[in-house]
Amino acid sequence: MVTLHWVYALAGAMFAAFALLGARERPVNAAFWGVLALSMWAGDRLGDLGNGVLVLALVGLGALAGKSRAGSEVSPQERQARADRFGNRLFLIAFVIPATALAGTILFKQAPTWFDGKQATLIALALGVVIALVLGCLWLRAGPLVPVQQGRRLMDGVGWAAILPQMLASLGAVFALAGVGDAVGGLVAQAIPHGSLLGAVIAYGLGMALFTMVMGNAFAAFPVMTAAIGVPLLIRAYHGDPAIICAIGMLAGFCGTLLTPMAANFNLVPAALLDLSDRYGVIRRQVGTALPLLGVNILLIYWLAFP
Repeated sequence: MVTLHWVYALAGAMFAAFALLGARERPVNAAFWGVLALSMWAGDRLGDLGNGVLVLALVGLGALAGKSRAGSEVSPQERQARADRFGNRLFLIAFVIPATALAGTILFKQAPTWFDGKQATLIALALGVVIALVLGCLWLRAGPLVPVQQGRRLMDGVGWAAILPQMLASLGAVFALAGVGDAVGGLVAQAIPHGSLLGAVIAYGLGMALFTMVMGNAFAAFPVMTAAIGVPLLIRAYHGDPAIICAIGMLAGFCGTLLTPMAANFNLVPAALLDLSDRYGVIRRQVGTALPLLGVNILLIYWLAFP
């Protein structure tokens, strides 16, 4: 059966390849990706102490690692020639990934003996990446090392911020276990008018967005705000649909991601990679989308989640 372990093994192989290819040019960066590969491959066997040591190693190496654009296997002239030749059709390769993820989410659950239905989306997403990689190499007539080398170049440019979502998601779980959600819930409950469903929904949606802005990632905000408002008020007190509340609540959190420099890997790193004169230019462009979308998400929870 294909399980999530296969996805971790694939991700570990990718980071290990980055480490091997960059060992001579950027040894500290290579060590960072090597430790991350070890975490992917053996994290479930190292225990809490072992994984804690790996996290500390990642923090230390991340502080020492530099950001640079590693040497490219493809010359600028060749890249420009390919862009002129294929144009926007190049985006078809990227489209393969979400299309495979969507199809696999539906189909893999129908084959429980072959695939872990609970992790169907992640398995399908990983499969989509592999399919897109193979199709891209065949279509563009590129060698198998070219995408790996280009991936290393990009990851060395992004640096430690590439794993910021995972780190913040872990931090959100720690906050939830520490009772931060209960404390936040007690404060919010005092501000919501008694018996007001709309007030509770607004508090949950705004809370997801605001806490995401503080933490930099919706995955970190989700366990805290769901424990504070989502479960005790919207689900238990008002008998809302948990699937709708949680799914759209995450979308509300993602609206906060668009508005914060704390989401460095989304908002600051692209500005640096593209050499934008305005460091916060990405955020400024996203405000006009994020705020109306947040309002729509709040209304969708209110309209759809409650019978």
